Amino acid sequence: MQAISEDILSEDQYMLFIHTPFCGTCQLARTMLNQIEDIHKETIFYEMNASLYPEFMQENQIESVPCLLVKHENKIAEKIYAFQSIANIYSYMMKYKPELFQI
Repeated sequence: MQAISEDILSEDQYMLFIHTPFCGTCQLARTMLNQIEDIHKETIFYEMNASLYPEFMQENQIESVPCLLVKHENKIAEKIYAFQSIANIYSYMMKYKPELFQI
């Protein structure tokens, strides 16, 4: 996972994992996302420590962590708070990052 930057935040499409360092549920979610990236052998998700971006959290009405924020076509398309399983995350990836599944 790659840390978020102002350049990436200005892009029209990304998947952003928002967490805090001492959140146990966030660590479980991170493990799922890392496994997905390991399978695809590329960076798919960016990460943001919510504690360092309070304005972003308020502007985008992030309710809790962990959160997988999906920006698509320059709009916030999804805010996923219940990661549930790797299969669940894949369902969002197929919708917003279908290029990962083309042969």
